[in-house]
Formats: sequence, C-alpha cells, structure tokens
Amino acid sequence: MEKIKNIEKAALLDLAKEITVRPGEVASKTLAQNEAVSVTLFAFSQGEEISTHSSKGDAMVTGLEGKGIVVIDGKEFEVKKGETIIMPANVPHAINARDDDFKMILVVIF
Repeated sequence: MEKIKNIEKAALLDLAKEITVRPGEVASKTLAQNEAVSVTLFAFSQGEEISTHSSKGDAMVTGLEGKGIVVIDGKEFEVKKGETIIMPANVPHAINARDDDFKMILVVIF
C-alpha cells in the first residue's frame, strides 16, 4: 500500500510547484492520509480562506510561497515562505490569503 501519494518519489521537489493557485479557489492535494497523520498541499487564491474550525490533531502549517494569515484562537499570525506555525488541537483556527496568493503544506498529527 502506497503511504505517500500524488507526488513523485526519489526526486528533488519544490513543493510550491506541486500545486497551482486557481483564481477564486482554495486548491488542495493530499499527499498522505491515515488515522495518525494527514499531509496536504494547499494553494489559496488571494482573498480565499478556510473559515474558523478546529481539529482533533495538532496541525503544522509551513509557508511555501506568498503570504497567508493564520488565525489561532482569535490571534493573527502572518506566515511567509519558510515559516512554520503550529495550530494546537481543539483550538479554533482559520487560514486566509487576504493580501496575496498563498501556498502551504499542512501536516496534522492525530
């Protein structure tokens, strides 16, 4: 059974190039999903968002391109390429691309 999917193996990759921003959308590409972990690439078109919700797992966002706003329990954090933030389990959070297109990788540990 394939553990990591939808991406080339045994090759150097620029993750930002593995997903495309689509105007008016939040695009996603699942790389791994099971009961213990979820790994997903996201591409937000400027102005798009994932609204406030919570997760049963700790979630790590790493910026790949552009700038995104991560809101954790009402507090805003600006995340840019190479920066990482942890959204704790069971705490309300949201992500938006208010000022710029934004690409990120999300790793959730359950």
